[in-house]
Formats: sequence, structure tokens, C-alpha cells
Amino acid sequence: MVEKMKFISIVGPKEEIDRVTSQYLSRYEIQLENTLSELKDLKNITPCADSNPYRGVLARAEELAGRVRKIGNAAPSGKRMETQAAVALTEELYAELEKCREQKSGLEAERKKVVELLVNIRPFQNLHYDVASILHFKHIKFRFGKIPVESYSKLKEYLMDDICTIFDECGRDENYIWGVYFVPAAEEEKVDAVYASLHFERTFIDDDYEGTVEEAFEALTRRQKELEESLAQIEDSFQEKLMARGGEMLAAAETISDSAEYFDVRRLAAFTKAKDTVFFILCGWMTREDAERFEKEIEGDADVFCMVEDGRNESLENRFRKPPTKLKNPRIFKPFEMFIRMYGLPNYQEFDPTIFVAVTYSIIFGAMFGDVGQGLCLFIGGMLLYKFKKLNLAAIVGSCGIFSTIFGFCFGSVFGFEDVIEPLWLRPTEAMTTLPFIGNLNTVFVVAVALGMGLVILMMVFHIINSLRAKQLGEALFDTNGVAGLVFYGAVAAVVVLYMTGNALPAGIVLVVMFVVPLLVIACKEPLTNKLNKKKELIEGGKGMFVVQAFFEMFEVLLSYFSNTLSFVRIGAFAVSHAAMMQVVMMLAGAENGGTPNIIVVIIGNLIVLGMEGLIVGIQGLRLQYYEFFSRFYKGDGREFKPYAKAAKSS
Repeated sequence: MVEKMKFISIVGPKEEIDRVTSQYLSRYEIQLENTLSELKDLKNITPCADSNPYRGVLARAEELAGRVRKIGNAAPSGKRMETQAAVALTEELYAELEKCREQKSGLEAERKKVVELLVNIRPFQNLHYDVASILHFKHIKFRFGKIPVESYSKLKEYLMDDICTIFDECGRDENYIWGVYFVPAAEEEKVDAVYASLHFERTFIDDDYEGTVEEAFEALTRRQKELEESLAQIEDSFQEKLMARGGEMLAAAETISDSAEYFDVRRLAAFTKAKDTVFFILCGWMTREDAERFEKEIEGDADVFCMVEDGRNESLENRFRKPPTKLKNPRIFKPFEMFIRMYGLPNYQEFDPTIFVAVTYSIIFGAMFGDVGQGLCLFIGGMLLYKFKKLNLAAIVGSCGIFSTIFGFCFGSVFGFEDVIEPLWLRPTEAMTTLPFIGNLNTVFVVAVALGMGLVILMMVFHIINSLRAKQLGEALFDTNGVAGLVFYGAVAAVVVLYMTGNALPAGIVLVVMFVVPLLVIACKEPLTNKLNKKKELIEGGKGMFVVQAFFEMFEVLLSYFSNTLSFVRIGAFAVSHAAMMQVVMMLAGAENGGTPNIIVVIIGNLIVLGMEGLIVGIQGLRLQYYEFFSRFYKGDGREFKPYAKAAKSS
């Protein structure tokens, strides 16, 4: 059902707005609206121009709280912390964090430099020369680097050809030989060209090394370890300080978060000045039950006044924007709200179709997928999945499984075996009914069409109710799904049933009245509605155009009645199809004529049918809901009730 709403306005001194928010609004579900938009007729009201002072400190508090949660299992202190104390604690600890970051930043820069030096010098550890002296040669040039293994043999040939260079190998891997070559300054360009032709790649070594390469490497390795220990020590020191006040920090973060959220309420408020006092005005929607409790509670607050609009003299939707929609259904039907939300929430004047959808969808699914064993599998699997994962779709599958089991008993099918139990009703592939002018027809098809006709009539009743709720009398009386359509379709259904059962039909005059008159009323819906609404112009566009339009609309109406009714044949078709598919599985398993079935084939066949046809049947059932049912009575143009965040968190 759609809960009844009340529009409330809260007025009080500006300095009391945070208290009102924390004391009252955080404990009630209220959808706050923009007061300036809702009360635009009021004069001398202004919006809040103040920026939220807690946003910056909130980000810092959340960062610190995140660190506390990551380090250990600290819990909030449990004591309500004043906002200023929470801000002070946050700023104190964050200053420590910034100091820690500055210290770490310098050490990390140095560590990065050390790592780069280690990477550059690592391949040359076997070079037993003082690096500093090499780097400061005046007449001899040097080149550190690597040469491909396949080019090294050519290098030896060049070295034997008396080029002025010495190559000192320092190490090698699968692809490269690492080393350094020396060359007189006068031969530098010539020798560099030779090495370049051999794909020599230089490694640039700066003058930050002391001693031999091996000594420099060991010194840098020690320094890297020292830096890492210092970084870890700084981090541990801050974490100790933080965890010593971890519970307080979590409480401070909660307090600041609440304060920031309370302050944001001001953006939805309007302010007005009376004498020397500035007052705030907040307005929004509450359920009738919450509004009554809130009104009673606030009576004892001398600084705050509350006005509740109950819509007695004038409907709420006429005075304000459309009230939001909040659904309230028994727990067993609540998962089916998912289907309603997928299509669109009912508006405030519509009735909630959740229970109807839950019942009809489950029954239709069960009728199309009737099997005791498979139904129990759907039920158990759906309920287990819903219990552990809280998936609404899983609960829907479980509900469908119940009705699949029921229809399985009606059809006498257990995992496709039709000789285990006797059917309580019929076997879909065998039961036939003889009808006049038609002959033998599958009974399931007949029942499906009859069920569909009954549901279509029920949809028309729903449409009439919704139209009357919305005070659309013309829609209720003259629409194809209104009283006129109900009389026509009901008459057709009654005549068909009487004829098929061999009973006498009503007199011709009665039939004319029941068939022709409703169609004429439907065709004249526009002028009749305009007449009812006391409009001067009854027909728009001229009489000729109206007649042509009415003719084609009547043709479309009759066609839609016929197609909508026949669409329910698919219920019977899928029931027969399911039974036929399981017969094929039994045939493949060798279970015909009393043979011993192949259990593996039976299991695989049931799994395939369960997955494939179960999905198709589920989609078809939803299609019937949306296109055959909802299209007749349901708009789904409501806006969702979105309560103030603090209440939503606590609910």
C-alpha cells in the first residue's frame, strides 16, 4: 500500500536549527523539500548564504578515522563529543600526521635517490677501481654501459685491430655484457662510433659514489636500510599516537559528520527576520504516523513551532508538489516491490499493485512451470540465496518455486516423471476439451484464456478505482478500461462462456445494449468528458475528423481486446511446452515404456530445462504484468520517498 503523507512546516530561531535537526529530524523519516520552492508565495524569505564550515575538517577526520579502522579494532568511545572538541582533536592529530608526512617526504626523496644509485651501479660491482678517481680522469675518457652478447665477439676483433680502447667486463646476463671502456680523449669520437655500431648502451654514473664500486654499493645498501628503518619508525610513532586516542578519533569523526550533515539542512531552509530575530523555516513530507508522533513530541518545545497540513480542506497534491510515494507491504510481499520499482512507483493517488503482482506472477509462473521436483529446487535455492545474500530476486524465485510445486502436484510431474504421482487435476499434454465450432482444444489453453479474461476485467476495475481516486470521472466512465469498457468486455466474456457451455444467450436487444452502447460511449469519450468537465468546445478538430478518428479508434480497441485476451494463451502454451520438453528428456534417458532411466541424462536434462525454460517463463510472466496488466490501470509516475539521510541510516 501507499502510505498517507502529511506536509509539515517547522519554524524556529536560526540558532536552533542544528538542535532541531539533531534532536528531531535525525530520528524521524522526513523528506525535506526546498522551502523557497514550496513556499514561493511567502514574502521576505531568503535562502542560506553560509558555506558549510565542517567540510574541510570532515575530510581530515574521515582520513584519520580510516587509519584507525585500518590499524586495529578500535571502537568509538561511546561518549557524545562536543563539536568543538571533535574539531580540536582532529586538527591536533592531523597536524601530527602532516609533521610525519614532511619527515617521511625528505627521507623518501633520499631513499629514491639511493635506489637510483644502486640500480645504476649494481651491474658494475666487479669493477675494482675507485669510482671517484675514474669519474675525474682528465686525459682518459670512460663509458659505463652494456653491449649485446652477440656483439661482444665483434668487439674482441676490433680490440685486436689495435683500436685505442680497453673494455673491462664487470658482469653479464643472458642478453647483455656489462662493463666500462676507456679511451684517450683524442680518440674519443672514433671509438665511440665503433661501440655505437655494436649497439653499446651507456649508463650514466654521477659523482655521488665513494670508494670502489663494491664499497659504494655496500655503503648505499646500508643507507637504504637505514632510511627504510627511519621511515618505519616515523610511521610507527604516529600510529602509536593515533591509536592511543583511536576511540576518541572515531567518535570525533562521527560528531563532525553529523555536524556537517546538520549544517547542510540549512540549504533546504528559508530564513526570515521578525524584529531582531532571524527565524528558519523547514518543510517536507512525513508519513501520517510519523507526523502525528512528531507533532506530539514537539509540543513541549517552546522555541520551535510545527504546522501539519492534513489536506482536509484541499488535497495536498493541489496545494503542493506531488507527495512522494512510500510503499508499505507485508514482509512476504516486499521482494516483489522490485518489479514495481523497475516499472515505476505508483503516484500518490494510485493504489500499490505489489500484492497483486506477487500473487498473479507466482501463480502464472507456477502454471507455466509445473513440476514438484523442480519447484522444490527453485524454492530451496531461492530461499537459501535470499537468506545469505538478501537478494529480492532470490525471494521471488523461492515464491515461484512454491507455486511450481503446487501445479506440479496438479499436473502429476516430479522431475519429469509422470508415473510417480497421480495428477490432482490433469496432464497438460493429454487433457482436451470439446468446444462448439472449434472442436477439441487443449484444456490448459481454455483455462488460460478464461483466466486471462477474468484478470482483464479485474484490471478494468483497478483502472476505475484509480481514476476515481484521481478525480478523473471521464476516465472512470468512458475509457476503454473504464465502466464502458468493463460493460462491453464483461458482456463479451459472459456471452462466450454461455455459448461454450451450451446455455441460452440473452435476448438480442440485451446484446445490442451490452455491445453497441458501450462502444458508442467509448467512441464519444472526448465530447462526453468535455461535457462532464463543462468545457465549451466538446469536439476539437471538427466533426468529420472526429468521426474518422473514432472509427479507427474503435477498430484499434476491438483489436486490442482480442489480442490481449489471446496473449494469455502463452500460459497454456508454456505449460504444455514444459511437459513436452520433460518428455523429450525422459525419452533421451531411456525412461519410456518402463525402461530404466539414465540418471545422468535425467539430471542434466532437468538442469537445462530448469535454467533455460525457467528464465524464459520468468520473463514471459513479467511481460504479462507490464504489458497486459499495467497498461490498463497503472501509470507508475510517482516519485520515491527519500528521507533525510540520518533517519535513513538508522532505519
